[in-house]
Amino acid sequence: MAVQLGARRPAAGAVDLLLECHQRIRSFTSLARRLAGAGDLAPGEVADAAAGVCRYFVEALPLHAADEEDSVLPVLSGRDPALDGALAVMRREHGEHGPLVDRVVALCRELSRDPARHAVLAPALGLAARELERHFAFHLALEEETIFPALKRVLDPATEARLVAEMRARRQGNGG
Repeated sequence: MAVQLGARRPAAGAVDLLLECHQRIRSFTSLARRLAGAGDLAPGEVADAAAGVCRYFVEALPLHAADEEDSVLPVLSGRDPALDGALAVMRREHGEHGPLVDRVVALCRELSRDPARHAVLAPALGLAARELERHFAFHLALEEETIFPALKRVLDPATEARLVAEMRARRQGNGG
C-alpha cells in the first residue's frame, strides 16, 4: 500500500501538468489490465473500477491530447526539423490510440453495466489493455524524452503561464 506523507502540492508548471497527465494515463491503463486479471473482486468493485477507467479515457484523456495539440504543438512547431518530426509522430499517435482506447472503454462500459460478465469479458479486456499499455509506453516515452525537454528549454515565464492557464481552463467543470 502506498503511503503519502504530507499534502500533495499541485503541479506548478506546464511540463509538470503534462507529466501528471502521463502518470494518470499509466495508472488507468494499468487499472484496466489489473481489472481484467482480478478474478476475486465483488461485482460492485468490478463496476466501480470499470466505470473509473471509462470516465478517465472518455473525459480526461481527450483534454490531455488537446493540451499537447492545441497548446504545446504551436509553441514548438517550426523550431527544429527533428522536433517537428517528433511532433508529427505525437499527433499521428493521438489518432492511432483512438481505436485502442475505444476498445478498452467499450469493454469497461459493459463491465460497469454488468459486472457479472467479468469472466467472459476479462480475456478481451486484458488483451486490449496490454495493447494500449504497449502503445502508450512508446508514445509517452517520445513525449517525455524529446518533446517535454524541448518545451522546458523554450518556455519563458509568460508563455508558461499562458499554457498552464489554457490547460487548467480545459478542465474547468470536467474534473480532469
